[in-house]
Order: sequence, then C-alpha cells, then structure tokens
Amino acid sequence: MDSMMIVLGIVIFLALAFDFINGFHDTANAIATSVSTRALPPRVAVLLAAVMNFVGALTFTGVAKTIGGSVADPAKLDNGVEIVIATLIAAIIWNLVTWWFGIPSSSSHALIGALAGAVFAGAGMSGLNLGGFKTIVQGLIFSPLIAFAVGFIVMTTFKWTFGRHSPHTVNKGFRTGQIITAAFQSFTHGTNDAQKAMGIITFALVAAEVQDHLEVPLWVKLSAATAMALGTSLGGWKIIKTMGTKIFKIEPINGFAADISAASVILTATLTHLPVSTTHAITSAILGVGSAKRFSAVRWSMAGKIVASWIITIPISAALAMIIFKLIDVFFI
Repeated sequence: MDSMMIVLGIVIFLALAFDFINGFHDTANAIATSVSTRALPPRVAVLLAAVMNFVGALTFTGVAKTIGGSVADPAKLDNGVEIVIATLIAAIIWNLVTWWFGIPSSSSHALIGALAGAVFAGAGMSGLNLGGFKTIVQGLIFSPLIAFAVGFIVMTTFKWTFGRHSPHTVNKGFRTGQIITAAFQSFTHGTNDAQKAMGIITFALVAAEVQDHLEVPLWVKLSAATAMALGTSLGGWKIIKTMGTKIFKIEPINGFAADISAASVILTATLTHLPVSTTHAITSAILGVGSAKRFSAVRWSMAGKIVASWIITIPISAALAMIIFKLIDVFFI
C-alpha cells in the first residue's frame, strides 16, 4: 500500500505538471489574437487568461469522465497506474518539444494518443475501448473543420454587416469587444483542457482501487485548476507569435470573429462531454476568418506546417508512450 501511494503521488505530480505545461503551451490559443491586435497588453491578457482558465476548470467535469473511462476501463487494468505514468511522460515530452519550436500542437492529441499507446503496450488491443477511442478521435478531427466553417461564416457576416462603415471605427469597437472574447475563450479552454488532467488522475485512482467510480474528487478539481492557471500565468510567447502574426495579419474584427467562433465550438464540445483541442479550434477559426477576409491573405505554408503537426501528434505520442511503458516495465516493475 505504501509503495502504491508513492506511485500515485508520482502520477499526480506528472498530471499536474502536464496541466501546468498545457497552461503555458495553450495560453496562446486564448490571447494570441487580442495581443496581436493590441486589444490587451500581453501581461494583462495572460493574467485574464489565467483567472478565466481557473474558473472554467472548476465549472464542469463531463470531459474528465470521458478521459477517465472512454479509452480504457481503468478498473480492468492490472497495471493501470504504470500506464498513466507512461502516458503523462510521453505527452509532456511532446508538449515541450512543440512549445520549444513554437508549434501550436494539440495537448489533447498528445494525451489521447499517449494513453492509447500506453494501454496497448500494457494490456494489448483487448485493453483498448476502440469505440470510445474512435468517438474521441472523431471529435478531435471534426471540431477544427467545424471551427473553420463557423469562423468563415461569422467573418463573412461581419463583412456584409460592417463593410460600408469606416474600418477605423469598426476596428476600434471590435478591439474593445476582444477583451470579452479573450475572457470567453480562456474560460472555455479551462472547461475542456483542465479536465483532461482531472480525468487522467481519476483514471489512476480507479486503477489503484482508491475509488471505484469516475466522479472527480474536489481536491483533484482544485489541483488541476490551480496548475493550469499557474501555467497560463507564464504565457507561451513563442506560440503567441505564431498564432497572432504568422497565419495572416489579424485586425480586431478578425480576432473577435476567430475567438467567438472557436470558443463556441469548444463550449459546445464541453457540454457534450467531448474532449477537443483548443489549439485546433482557434487555429482553424483563424484560418476560416482569414479565408473569408481574403483567401490569398492566409499564409497557407505556415498553416500546412501546423496541420502536419496535428496529423503526426497522435502516432508520435502513442509510440513514445509505448516505448516509455516498456522501459518502466523492464527497469521498475
């Protein structure tokens, strides 16, 4: 029992470290547009994002239950805690690599891919809940397509509505509105992304037979929300630069349209208990908005690099987790 408590302590530390990294890795998703248009000073934007991430993280738990039980049933795994450790180490490695190079990759893809890879390595194909895994992957695939379409429609509507008005006056109004959308985007990020760490901790608690249900304990909610808020407070300046300047030149009306589109998609996913990628949603919304503004205005070469990172994240994270699990199995079990 004492050794199991130590292992669980390692899991909790790694999960909160993942959440912390997720916070500064994905801060850009919430505030890149408002910073790039100077709607908010960078430090104010980061502080706003941290507070709203914390509030959002405490509001819902449906996504946590999906993460905790849809990819695999932790109660049926003899080595579930070791699987979680391999999952978290792999996801953290990939998050740090993509952060270092300023690539807005998906923490959600990294975690889901790593969990699937670790379960496969530890329990074989029979350990995977293929139906649940398929549903999650479908959500991860379709949510950016929906965000692109919503961003395109919202921006097209704005063009029709405000096309005859002075660009200076329009952008001045939308620059103020971006404060609200940045807060909304940060809140929805907390409602979805922070729950992934909650879910993985709950997965480990069930696997270790500390509890027999997937309800998220209050201390787990508070710990994950705090870790994400602290991580967010550091900011992710490399990714902010990519998101805010390298896809296309964003004006306040574009930033408002992208934020409201992405946040709506993320909140809808949260309400349906579906984990999605905040990175994918906001990037796709920016691409949709840019396409509606002027298709040639989008730097499609940069967009292609971002999409490529999305495609490779799940298999690379899964492979990393499989290798790490085998190393744990050989040297520590």
